Amino acid sequence: MELWERSKSAFWSEWFWLPKNVTWPDLENKVDGPYYPQVSDMYFPFPLALLIYVIRQIVERYFFMPLGLYLGLKNEKPRQAPHNPVLELAYKKHKNPNAKIIEGLVKQVDKDVRQVERWFRIRRNQDRASTMKKFTESGWRFVFYFSAFVYGIVILWNKPWLWTSRLCWEGFPHEHSLSNTVYWYYLIEISFYWSLMFSQFMDVKRKDFTEMFVHHAATISLLFFSWCANVVRIGAVILVIHDCCDFWLEAAKMAKYVQFHKICEGLFAIFGVLWFFTRLIFFPYKAIFSSMFESTQIVGFYPALVFFNGWLLTLLILHGFWFSLIVKVTYKAFTSTGEIEGDVRSSTEEEVTPETDEDPLATANHVDHLRHKSG
Repeated sequence: MELWERSKSAFWSEWFWLPKNVTWPDLENKVDGPYYPQVSDMYFPFPLALLIYVIRQIVERYFFMPLGLYLGLKNEKPRQAPHNPVLELAYKKHKNPNAKIIEGLVKQVDKDVRQVERWFRIRRNQDRASTMKKFTESGWRFVFYFSAFVYGIVILWNKPWLWTSRLCWEGFPHEHSLSNTVYWYYLIEISFYWSLMFSQFMDVKRKDFTEMFVHHAATISLLFFSWCANVVRIGAVILVIHDCCDFWLEAAKMAKYVQFHKICEGLFAIFGVLWFFTRLIFFPYKAIFSSMFESTQIVGFYPALVFFNGWLLTLLILHGFWFSLIVKVTYKAFTSTGEIEGDVRSSTEEEVTPETDEDPLATANHVDHLRHKSG
């Protein structure tokens, strides 16, 4: 027990978390006084994250799935490949076996080349997410990002510190009380990212899974730190900057899934422009600059700022990485088919391929040369 208390005391050291001459009692709430963020508030996002996940399931199932069906998508479960231990073991090692591997498998099972090729095709389709699933997931993210952005703009529009970054630090901490609207804005956002942190293991597999995991971890860490240290003003500015373009990407992906290519291209163009200006210009200029320089000029340096700014720079690096993907997708669209063929931060799996009665040679060629698409 004593070890736990010492560890807790060391972790919540005022020397690390707070500016000079500021103590934790300064941030305690008084009866009928202004409300300051409390560490205990960070327990609420866990049940809220569960509630958000339940709401997500309802929205996906009862709104976006019917919408997808109306727009021509199918909600068919993929055919299950017959159980075969030998082929299943081979599938774990080679999802797209070449002709030599298939010939070796033919000798181990009571099937010919065509049957083995067909088994692998069915087995691959069994693992792939359907377009309907991708559509409903993007639909849910669109709803949240759009709602969060609108709510954030409405509640922050008349806040002077949204427009003048120095005010994010002046008067800290005693003049930085928390309104109910900002309180719920913060808690709902961090709850949403907690839900994403866990649901990403069940969602459509993305080619940038690691980058997204780091992004969610950085976002949660930033929100947690800024809440506990009561630097919520700069945190709220960062949230608005981030939310303003994500829903455009999800809308573009939804348009792509239902084959509205021109709409997809227009939405993606808006997304790309917004991403560049918000994530690569406004974010470093308004948020990172303020956190690195204005904070120390006004409040003074304290070690937690190093941690906070480190996560901000991590996000900036991820923004640059994703912008390179945006440029790549745009370049391919203008130099190949003229259509956006992939999505930034999309799945790695191919589209589900239909079963056909091809001749064995054509099937083998198909297996060996399947074209991978993102999306």
